[in-house]
Amino acid sequence: MDWMLKLLHGGAGSLASYLAAHVLLCLLPAFFIAGAMAALIPKASITRWLGRTTPAYVSYPAAALAGSLIAVCSCTIVPLFAGIYRKGAGIGPAVTFLFFAPAGNVMALAYTGSILGPEFAMARVVLCLLFGIGIGLLMSLIFWRDDATHDAETDDAFADQAQIAPAALGVLLSLVALLIAGTLKLWPLTSTVGTVTLPLSWAQAWQDTLFAWVPFDAAKGEEGVSLQGSVLIALLIMIATTAWKGMENIMDGANRWTWVAIGLAATTLLVAAARLTPVPGGLEFALTGRVLGVGLTLWAVWHFARQLPADDWQAWLWEAWRFVKQIFVLLIVGVFIVGMVRQLIRPEWIEAVAGSNTVQANAVAVGFGVFMYFPTLVEVPVARMFLDLGMHPGPLLAYLMADPELSLQSMLMVAAVIGRTKTAGYVSLVALFSMCAGFIYGSWIDGAILQSIAMALGLFSFVVAASYFWSRARGPINPQA
Repeated sequence: MDWMLKLLHGGAGSLASYLAAHVLLCLLPAFFIAGAMAALIPKASITRWLGRTTPAYVSYPAAALAGSLIAVCSCTIVPLFAGIYRKGAGIGPAVTFLFFAPAGNVMALAYTGSILGPEFAMARVVLCLLFGIGIGLLMSLIFWRDDATHDAETDDAFADQAQIAPAALGVLLSLVALLIAGTLKLWPLTSTVGTVTLPLSWAQAWQDTLFAWVPFDAAKGEEGVSLQGSVLIALLIMIATTAWKGMENIMDGANRWTWVAIGLAATTLLVAAARLTPVPGGLEFALTGRVLGVGLTLWAVWHFARQLPADDWQAWLWEAWRFVKQIFVLLIVGVFIVGMVRQLIRPEWIEAVAGSNTVQANAVAVGFGVFMYFPTLVEVPVARMFLDLGMHPGPLLAYLMADPELSLQSMLMVAAVIGRTKTAGYVSLVALFSMCAGFIYGSWIDGAILQSIAMALGLFSFVVAASYFWSRARGPINPQA
């Protein structure tokens, strides 16, 4: 019984910490962006760059470039992946975007370089880019018939439209700015504009209670639930309740619950952008530059949304709500299960079997990335900890490539978007190439000749590219064949 209670406590603690710290400033805007992509962007605007008929030398670099600019968790990237895939992106470029964004974005690479060294960061970006495009090309090759059918079925009514309306473009750009303002860790967003102490004497006692309920070990990358986090969880519950009443039938028109849900979502983002810190005798409220940035971008979203025709903004909210229903429950289940599994895995076990650059060690590192998921950037100091404990750099790179991609909750969400068969193919390819990346980098660390490694990577690139272009040279594909 004690063992079961420990597992349940671990799952609940993981879920509470996640909801309190990582869902809001990145995931909420991501759902609205995904909804805007699906409802407001003509299919031709997506397929021009990422469509299955777009030349590979255009679509795959474009997908990687788009991913490199989005510094969000793998859980956040899935709604964006779902948005571009549903709107007509080919499975190959969409998967390249899905793979590269959480592992190879600019912030992740910069942080990797500062914590693990520039050589490690360079290996991460080169191998992520090469294998991300390779995985996308192979997915396109393996599932070419499904891809052709998907292309024929996606939003045919929009196929003759080539330009996005100005108001819709304004909404989308404002949402992207909201995502950036909420997640970028740079001055002046992180600066404090002013502080005020609220006379709430119970604040410190409540914080101590939360830490007692959800204990954590910061050295392992774990996070507790702060007082501010508990407020955000309460707001999320209120959003869920009101959104169900206000969004489920949004295509019939908005009601009062619709506006309450939208208002709560905006309030939640503003509260998440501020800093609430218990102090002796009260609660310190710090107005940050991030609050101003989030507030300004929220106003921009509202400004452009008011210019949309009623059918368009209703379709946007419906698509965003549809993505929430499709993905968010799986995210919660996945985070809870991961929290339970983490109670059974000990870091010293990983160090014992991953201290050398072997196939087994790299496989263990990939498996570790599945069940010991950490939010974006948090995996880097955790990797530093394991490097200090004696983990070989090769398996460490395999872990860093797999962790943002193969978390249990991410796999569940991706399966809801593209189906279990394609998800199994994607997961298998990511696991295989993460192991290969770790083994290649570890071999170089152990003194392998650079020319041999370059030749192996060049041969891999040639085989993947040749297979893809051979498949394209077979001629047009009839999805009904």
